[in-house]
Amino acid sequence: MQEIWIDYLNAIDAKALSLTDDEILSAVEQALADQGRGETVIEPRVHLVPESSDKGHFNVLRGYVKSLGFAGVKVVGDFVDNYKHGLPSELAVLNLFDPETGIPKAVIDATAITDMRTGAVTALGAKYLARKDSKILGHVGARGTSYWNVRLLNHLFDFDEIRVHSRRPESRNAFAERLERDLGKKIIVTDNWQDCLEGADIMIEASRLPEPTPLFKTEWVKKGAFVVPYGTMSALEFDLTDIMDKVVVDDWGQCGPGRPYGALRRHVDEGKVTAETLHAEIGEIVCGAKPGRESGEETILFWHRGLSTTDVALGAAMVEKAKVLGIGQRLRFA
Repeated sequence: MQEIWIDYLNAIDAKALSLTDDEILSAVEQALADQGRGETVIEPRVHLVPESSDKGHFNVLRGYVKSLGFAGVKVVGDFVDNYKHGLPSELAVLNLFDPETGIPKAVIDATAITDMRTGAVTALGAKYLARKDSKILGHVGARGTSYWNVRLLNHLFDFDEIRVHSRRPESRNAFAERLERDLGKKIIVTDNWQDCLEGADIMIEASRLPEPTPLFKTEWVKKGAFVVPYGTMSALEFDLTDIMDKVVVDDWGQCGPGRPYGALRRHVDEGKVTAETLHAEIGEIVCGAKPGRESGEETILFWHRGLSTTDVALGAAMVEKAKVLGIGQRLRFA
């Protein structure tokens, strides 16, 4: 059998690559457009729950992007008490394969990829669905993906005001300090959900609740706002979707009925959000098959559960940049 070598990028390599904001957004936008054109395969994620979901679980995501020539499988742990051990809540590994032969092509620390691609999907959702003149961001949650939500959104909108909140004071303060250092602007730290979200142009909910709890109030959403809830356990009031002019998802296959978790899980399972009432998947909007925001008065909600194809896209971008810069290792497989 021919020799087979695998590109290996660990966490140190991933950091050294320093993908720029534009590199991240470009890679993810391509994957979304490919999805909209039907040139990807996205298998709904599956879960491994060692003990109980409120303690933590593993997500297994599988996808294929034709234009990149890669299939990929990512395994990401999501454990809420990891901060007690000095660890991020999410740690991940991405495996890339040749879709023609099944040959393993790369093994990549995907912890940063998970954070970056989530932030990129949030930001690209705003690019197509938020008002262009959005100037106030309200963000609940300080998990790893939250940083990239705010950073990439600010890259596109250059906000006048950024408000953040999370349950633990030390968490939200450290989050704000990091953002102030990296973005070079003042961050407003709030000690409650209302002060963080009410009246914001773009409202992001990335909380980590042990069970569904309606902390995000419908009355706080102003006309024309853009709302992105993606907590594992829903923080929404049930009537929130009633005020939306459009509801968009990343992939109906993993947002639809019969799947666990998610901000709109009850809305879908009880028939309030259906394939018929859904406006579009974000990929359909990115590739131009369906319209995004059509007026400043539209109030729009975007729910994303996480796309395996965006993991593959960022993994491919890292492998390509690593080859140019001579970063990483080559491991003998066969």
